[in-house]
Amino acid sequence: MAHVKIDAHQHFWHPETGGDYGWLSGPFERLNRRFDPHDLQPSLAINGISGTVLVQTWNDLDETWEFIRIAATTDFVAGVVGWVDLTDRQVGDTLAALKSSPEGRWLVGIRHLIQTEADPNWLLRDDARRGLKAVEQAGLVYDLVPNLPQLPSCVQTTRDFAGLRFVLDHISKPEIRNREFKAWSGLMRGFKAERDHVYCKLSGMVTEANWATWTPADLKPYVLEALDVFGAERCMFGSDWPVCLVAASYDRVHDALMECVQELSQAECDRIFGGTAIECYGLADLVSVSAKGEVHA
Repeated sequence: MAHVKIDAHQHFWHPETGGDYGWLSGPFERLNRRFDPHDLQPSLAINGISGTVLVQTWNDLDETWEFIRIAATTDFVAGVVGWVDLTDRQVGDTLAALKSSPEGRWLVGIRHLIQTEADPNWLLRDDARRGLKAVEQAGLVYDLVPNLPQLPSCVQTTRDFAGLRFVLDHISKPEIRNREFKAWSGLMRGFKAERDHVYCKLSGMVTEANWATWTPADLKPYVLEALDVFGAERCMFGSDWPVCLVAASYDRVHDALMECVQELSQAECDRIFGGTAIECYGLADLVSVSAKGEVHA
């Protein structure tokens, strides 16, 4: 198919209806409002983005159901990374119910906010591993969203589940503002041997940099390191919208990554800005579906 640009990581949320959005305070207070498809659509059009992957915002099954319904009625949402309770013995049944629903085709992956768990080895627990096996059996992708303390358990998990596709979100959130590189890089290199089934989102970087002063040059060493570990064929663009808005507009996030990869070939850039996400999440059929319905606010 012709090159299609994909934003592999964006969110919607409705904090006024409840949910675990206590973090939308302090420096994030400006984001404490509804964000819906109509808010994002203009930025996608300006940057030539044809489809997105809508990603969970908190550990709640109802949100997953809501997101696949949004995907079914929003032209640009090509897939959903939702949440299920990995530790629930009935997680396989939950996944089956989601996938067999009328909107189930839009569920392409699962994520749990492991960085909020007190145990940095939460993924290595027997009950969590049982859930990962259910995700694998359901043919879904599993998104990893660690900070540095959880990164060793993520590397071990990818080694133990060679048949499960993983995506490392936000290049594991290195502290770019403090130029912390060595420890992060050392742990990231643990994925190199597993990269045939592990992918990486070049996303979430601007909020880890100095919000007021960052430039693409601050991001570039981290982007290049991720590319060295995973290769362009395993890396993908993600805006992390609307979280990114505290540090940059959608356009600036997009253009910063373009600047960071400008020395790559066109084929490699096409992978980063679309091809990798389509392959990893199995979006080929979904992004080819046009006019799914009206975009609902």
